[in-house]
Amino acid sequence: MNGAIEATNKNIKKILRKMIEKYKQWQEKLLFALLGYRTTVCTSIGATPYMLVYGTKEVITAEVEIPSLRIIQEADLDDTEWVKSRYEQLALIDGKRMNAVCHGQLYQNRMFRAFNKRIKPKQFTSGQLVLKKVFSHQDEAKGKFFSNWKGPYMVHRVLTRGGIILVEMDREVWPKPINSDAVKRYYV
Repeated sequence: MNGAIEATNKNIKKILRKMIEKYKQWQEKLLFALLGYRTTVCTSIGATPYMLVYGTKEVITAEVEIPSLRIIQEADLDDTEWVKSRYEQLALIDGKRMNAVCHGQLYQNRMFRAFNKRIKPKQFTSGQLVLKKVFSHQDEAKGKFFSNWKGPYMVHRVLTRGGIILVEMDREVWPKPINSDAVKRYYV
C-alpha cells in the first residue's frame, strides 16, 4: 500500500511542477492538481480514482457553470427519479470496482510478460567458474572503490528455479544456495 501512496504523490508532484514556476504558490494550485489527478483515467485500472470512490462520473466546475447535457438531464429529474437513478449507480459501483481490479491484474500480467521478454536466463553447469556479486548491504561491501564482484568460485550444483550451490577454490562447499542472478561467468 505504501508503494501506491508514493506513486500517487509522485504523480501529483509532476502535475504541480507543470503548473507552477520555482515552487512558488504551490499550495494554491494543489486543489487543481488533485482534481486533475482524480479525474484522469489511470492506465493500470482503466478508470478514474473518482469513479472508483463515488461510482459516478465526476462533475467539473465548468459543467456546473455551463451545464452539459448530462447535468441538464439530471436537473430535470424529480426527487424520486433522481434517488432511483442514484441508487442504480451505487448498485453498479461494486461491478465497476471489480472491473478495475480485473483490468489492473491484466495490466500487471502484460507488464510482467513485456519485462520477462527481455530477460535471458543464465545457464550454469557444474564445474564452471563464476564471480559472486557483492551487494551494498553485505559485510564485504567496503566502499565505492572496491570491486562489486567477489571470487572466483566454482559451481558445485545447479538447482531448479535458478538456484546454484557454490564451492570455494579450497573445495569448501557453501551451505546455502545463491540465486543465479547474483553471479556471472568468470573467464580465465
